[in-house]
Amino acid sequence: MNIPEKEIKLNDAHAPPVTVELFPESDDEQSLQIIDESDALENGEATVQLKEGHAYEYKLSKGWRLEGDPRILRESKSEEFRGRITPVIYVGTLILKILDSSGGKAGSVSFEVRSVKASYRKDYRFMLENITEYCTDLLMQYSSPVTQRFAPDFDADPETLYQRFAFVKSVIDTDEFDDAVYRILSAPVNVWSKTDEETDIRRIRRLGSSHLRQIASRSHRIRVPDDHALKSKMKDIPARISAGRKIETVDTPENRFIKHALELFCNFCSEIRSLLKKNGNLTRSYKEARQLEEKLGGMLNHDFFREISPPISLPLNSPILQRKEGYREVLRIWLMFDLAAKMIWKGGEDVYSAGKRDVAVLYEYWLFFKLLEILKDIFAIDPASLERLIEPTAEGLGLKIKSGKHIPLKGIFKNRIRDLKVEFSYNRTFSGSKDYPLSGSWSKSMRPDYTLSLWPADFISREEAEKQELIVHIHFDAKYKIESLKDILGDDKINHDNEKYEQRSGTYKRADLLKMHAYKDAIRRTGGAYVLYPGHENEVSLKGFHEIMPGLGAFAVRPSQGDDGSEHLKSFIKEIAKHLLNRTSQHDRITYRIYDIFKDKSDVEVREPMPEYIAGKRILPPADTYVLVGYCKSEEHYNWIQENGLYNFRVNSTRGSVRLTPETAGAFYLLLHSEGGLKTGDIRKITEKGPRVFSKQEMLKKSYSKPLSENYLVYTIENNISNDFNGAQWDIRKLPGYKNGRGSGLPFAVSLADLMNVVVKK
Repeated sequence: MNIPEKEIKLNDAHAPPVTVELFPESDDEQSLQIIDESDALENGEATVQLKEGHAYEYKLSKGWRLEGDPRILRESKSEEFRGRITPVIYVGTLILKILDSSGGKAGSVSFEVRSVKASYRKDYRFMLENITEYCTDLLMQYSSPVTQRFAPDFDADPETLYQRFAFVKSVIDTDEFDDAVYRILSAPVNVWSKTDEETDIRRIRRLGSSHLRQIASRSHRIRVPDDHALKSKMKDIPARISAGRKIETVDTPENRFIKHALELFCNFCSEIRSLLKKNGNLTRSYKEARQLEEKLGGMLNHDFFREISPPISLPLNSPILQRKEGYREVLRIWLMFDLAAKMIWKGGEDVYSAGKRDVAVLYEYWLFFKLLEILKDIFAIDPASLERLIEPTAEGLGLKIKSGKHIPLKGIFKNRIRDLKVEFSYNRTFSGSKDYPLSGSWSKSMRPDYTLSLWPADFISREEAEKQELIVHIHFDAKYKIESLKDILGDDKINHDNEKYEQRSGTYKRADLLKMHAYKDAIRRTGGAYVLYPGHENEVSLKGFHEIMPGLGAFAVRPSQGDDGSEHLKSFIKEIAKHLLNRTSQHDRITYRIYDIFKDKSDVEVREPMPEYIAGKRILPPADTYVLVGYCKSEEHYNWIQENGLYNFRVNSTRGSVRLTPETAGAFYLLLHSEGGLKTGDIRKITEKGPRVFSKQEMLKKSYSKPLSENYLVYTIENNISNDFNGAQWDIRKLPGYKNGRGSGLPFAVSLADLMNVVVKK
């Protein structure tokens, strides 16, 4: 029930006789609650419930003090018996030690920190069960059933024991398991069996050979009456003989297996409870084990199981166990139980260590398997990569999934257009401050939760694909705390003053969006960064330009048996793969330009006035704008150029002809010089895109004097010198491509950047 007061007094059963007073700092009536003992026991929680993200002041009787995680518990500097509890994003059972004046432990007090999400109990159970199923599949792939060890190992530390129990609990403490047992009890498999019993001989209706033998040999006989038909055959007969009778029974091999499975589950819980009690763990883990043991014990006390004998063998190939409703579910759960009971998952410590129920971390783990399931449907993930998720350890089979530990899974996307290499990484760190073209972050180290990397299969090495800008990284971050897109994007109208306040108070909603921007902008070759959260809204994908990449956004993927929203994410990843097959995409062109521009360092620096716009449009950068350097052989030649607005080169294989390259064909300016005039400012715009070919006859028609070549390459130029450069002059002897002596008249092309680097200073 809700507690309307701002203060609550409690006396914990495991604490010394000291009163602890709590004072919520917020006006939220839901921030401090007490639930019934039965409700607390059912969910394995403490009765006093706090709320994630809220703060509480506490006060003890003088002479006592609390001790706990300094990130959550802060003592008052003036009075040790006062302080502040700030759970922040912690969720689960919070156990605080109660110390006496000498610092000795006198007991403990427990609080339950509830998630702000109302569905967190259901989500936690569903995700843990889902992870168990995924792990079971991995274990089945890892080792053959022939080598399975069908016996749980109890020789482990308390943390490992509880981790194993949490896995097992997620398997057997479910509605599916309860429904399966109910179906079996409601409609059990039965058979007709024959049983022998002593029967009055007068009740036998049909005699068989066995009956006749008993009539001849049995003792305790009675005299046959004189008027009976048998009197002539025998003097007496036995009073009772053994006769067979068919009865209906549920003592079948399949039902024996069900009883065996329930007993195994119950014994496991009993062993766990005893070991946890022995180790002094009487909080959530002990309560959960005791509760599940009582539940299973109640099932076994049903009249149905009383007439079922212990199993002689396990009929795993029985059609009833494999197909009949109820039985097949228990068989599947039994197989999962064995594997779950010997699973070692160090990452589980982040989820439920010391009674903690960190649903946010569990959501991150669950999403790893969900993403892996999606990617396996789209790409061919290498089975060897999946097998490496499970490794043998001294304690059993270890699941390598752990927050902060990098796990890469590799695969391929086969397509007739372009095969793509695929790498799915969990917790890949992109190291910071690396020089281009190395992979990583150019600023500080970044570590997204999940990264999907794709590159052409022709480049076997990921490192080489990185250097040539052919790889694309798509990042995803798990955010369980987010409930709606508004939490990520904020309102359309942003009050930046409020933003500063929210940043200081820790309630800033757009922090996750800005983190995606950080991934996108800092990690090289990133095509997009997206938040994954357990909401119900449609996905949002913000595009940087006209295509799916580069982009930012969010996708709702929620723990659910039905529509979990993952289809939207799956479609998006398919679109990414499809986009990378387009060899004419803008993204493909951009990455090539980046590679082409940055593959070499440039020492050219130009700080001279030059044009930026022509007809209202931006022109190419100086490094990509080319200038054709042409030789004017005489004054007559110069006048012909001036009158016709044309400039010509010979087209043949002799010396002095122009070599047609992309730079010469796409030149934007023509710079004229003459013999002895190696410092020149005669620069003209080329007014047509590319040159034309003129024959000797066409050149004669244009009044060209004494054409020597059969064909000429002719550029159309402005008649007047361009004023784009404020009358600048250039020393062409300093240009790359210039040749001394007889070669000084040979045509060549240079970039505008190189040209502006040899401006003659006035």
